[in-house]
Amino acid sequence: MKSIIDAGLHAPYAAASVGSTNDYFRRFFVLKMGSKCMTTAASLIFEEVSTMASKLEISMENDTQLREKAIGFANRLAMIKKLGKVPGVGTAPYFIVVAEKKGFPAVEQQSLAHCLENMWLKATALNLGFQLVSATAQMADNPEFCVMLGINPGEWALNGCAVGYPADELSPSILPSVDEVTRWLE
Repeated sequence: MKSIIDAGLHAPYAAASVGSTNDYFRRFFVLKMGSKCMTTAASLIFEEVSTMASKLEISMENDTQLREKAIGFANRLAMIKKLGKVPGVGTAPYFIVVAEKKGFPAVEQQSLAHCLENMWLKATALNLGFQLVSATAQMADNPEFCVMLGINPGEWALNGCAVGYPADELSPSILPSVDEVTRWLE
């Protein structure tokens, strides 16, 4: 776990955005399956996803364009609501929340993406399973979630991942050839 976090620590970040600070701009919070914090996090994140799903359903009823764009995401949220839990939060041995200090311009999520990619690559190199838990980003303003982490709500952008040995071996991703998605410009 430490080597995965170390890989995230070395990811690029927006130094000009963060500016000078006495407090380091990136934090990692590791929650272990079965712990009190994991139980709390799982409940809070599920509640947030359920609320988001309900709000989206209402918005889609009155907006056909939104319905066309968001139907896939809405179906995913409905599946999570039916499942009763957010995959990866409490279902994997570790759930890691990564926090990035907010700055100007707002590029925290880009920095978090670099961080999580580094962590993903390291986990893969260690033959560990890695799953993004993007719902974590919605928790940055949740007072109860932030207090659990020991950070101030609204000061940090968040994202997260689940890490552990996979229960099932996944089939490889089906990707197009490089030629299908590349256009050479002159």
